Amino acid sequence: MNTVIDHVTAQVIARSRPTRQAYLERLARAVAHTRQRLHLDCGNLAHGFASCTLHDKAALSGAEQANIAIVSSYNDLLSAHQPFQTFPALIKRAVRDAGGVAQFAGGVPAMCDGITQGQPGMELSLFSRDVIAMATAVALSHNLFDGALYLGVCDKIVPGLLIGALSFGHLPAIFVPAGPMPSGLPNKEKQRVRQLYAEGKVGRQQLLASESASYHSPGTCTFYGTANSNQLMMELMGLHLPGASFVNPDTPLREALTLEAGRQILQFTSAGKDFRPIGHAIDEKAIINAVVGLLATGGSTNHTLHLVAIAQAAGIRLEWDDFAALSPVVPLLTRIYPNGEADVNQFQAAGGMAVLIRQLLDAGLIHGDILTMGAAHGLAQYTREPWLDDATLRWREAPLTTRDASVLRNVEQPFSTAGGLHLVQGNLGKAVIKVSAVKPEHWFITAPALIFDEQDALLAAFAKGELERDFVAVLRYQGPQAMGMPELHKLTPALGVLQDRGFKVALVTDGRMSGASGKVPAAIHLCPEAARGGALSKVRAGDLIRLDAASGTLDVLVDAAEFNQRASEPRHGDAHDFGTGRELFAAFRECVGSADSGASVLYRR
Repeated sequence: MNTVIDHVTAQVIARSRPTRQAYLERLARAVAHTRQRLHLDCGNLAHGFASCTLHDKAALSGAEQANIAIVSSYNDLLSAHQPFQTFPALIKRAVRDAGGVAQFAGGVPAMCDGITQGQPGMELSLFSRDVIAMATAVALSHNLFDGALYLGVCDKIVPGLLIGALSFGHLPAIFVPAGPMPSGLPNKEKQRVRQLYAEGKVGRQQLLASESASYHSPGTCTFYGTANSNQLMMELMGLHLPGASFVNPDTPLREALTLEAGRQILQFTSAGKDFRPIGHAIDEKAIINAVVGLLATGGSTNHTLHLVAIAQAAGIRLEWDDFAALSPVVPLLTRIYPNGEADVNQFQAAGGMAVLIRQLLDAGLIHGDILTMGAAHGLAQYTREPWLDDATLRWREAPLTTRDASVLRNVEQPFSTAGGLHLVQGNLGKAVIKVSAVKPEHWFITAPALIFDEQDALLAAFAKGELERDFVAVLRYQGPQAMGMPELHKLTPALGVLQDRGFKVALVTDGRMSGASGKVPAAIHLCPEAARGGALSKVRAGDLIRLDAASGTLDVLVDAAEFNQRASEPRHGDAHDFGTGRELFAAFRECVGSADSGASVLYRR
């Protein structure tokens, strides 16, 4: 193992020892009751299988056959989740043929950040993760199950499902993805049209045609945002079948992988031959693998929140300092939009996860000795790729090296010798910045602050021509307590236009940016947030702000004594407390944790 990876892993293990031990003790007590169905009163059990076939009723009445829960985020509003409509029937068939029973235990909500981007609904987005975790727990609360299959893809859905699964950590679990849609309009062209629209050079009709050609069919969006970062991390933690992440929906290979997930989960239950509870699978090494994968690919900044919350659900204390310690030794190995021009289908064609995992394993950058949901033990089997041999699913060795060095690199010739995410900190607090899509000449900026409390106010200033200068946009009161920490991707085209015109611009905010954002330097997730009296609430228009992503610093250049004497400026404008369901989440805003602790209402430090 790389010595830094080894050292950081050891630090996380030591830091987590009390909380991880408490989690494992709870898991051990639950494991003693993994066949809880056998101890239910007859009335309870009768309710549990009342709608089943006679075959399944007979199976569930006895002790020999395992019962598998299906928890799904299906809806036909989201292209990424629409393919899940057919999965439960496939899984039930596969499980029954393999000697078990599968029941659809429950559905979880799934919202689309693409639809809500820049809209009021975005203020529910981050909180939906914890709602999904709770809904997962409700689905599993009947104590009828010996294992679970989780169907989810997008932004908050997979982290929420995983947090919920870890609350039932005594059950084995396989995550079943749906796959990306086929490639449509190139992402670079989509970005170009968006900037033209922001400048008023094309109309709504041309913009809609461009967007529709990009997002055009069932499947996950093809850019490398949070949804596809989810899939990468699930595979690096061993929760997918090997190579399952980026196989397109509605293909024979995708169907074969879904069927195999149903068959394989039976082997891992306490009634099977190889018990693998998810609470043991997600340990400190698996979490570090996910962090390394995120850094090596320039993945979504949202996972600096989600991974911290996921780790806490397993009793593990992951910190932003761990990301910062790992980043200098993890090379950047992919260029997928917005970090480059390729999409995830091109990444898959270049060798995909199998080549990436081989490179990271061979370089000692990830832990191979983790408990996975692959047929064998360890992560080495994830260097193989699935294929159909006369309709039979098999795995074969993937290429030893990349098929396309413009998309996927070997460790010896990386795109960068350091990872794609950096931690920046200073007298404004600490924040995260994604540098993998930002040209190095934009990593440093010192410029006057322009203060905004609403993203629409910034866009209005842009439309009026008031931003034709160097500046750092300070967008405050966007944090989890203030308004649920919405993504601010709506700002990207306008800020991108100004940067292309030669101005030095940057964004500093206690809100989030989309996993697809990139070219403009953005220090995000700043904490303490303004609503908690963070330093951002004391910045005044014209104050010089210095952001240096290379050195990891973020400061307001104001005399410390003067700055400390300033009172926090109150928020101006709407309170964002009502409408589009926001009033239902008042309790979440009141008790949510800080960004660096995962921005969770479930696990707070």
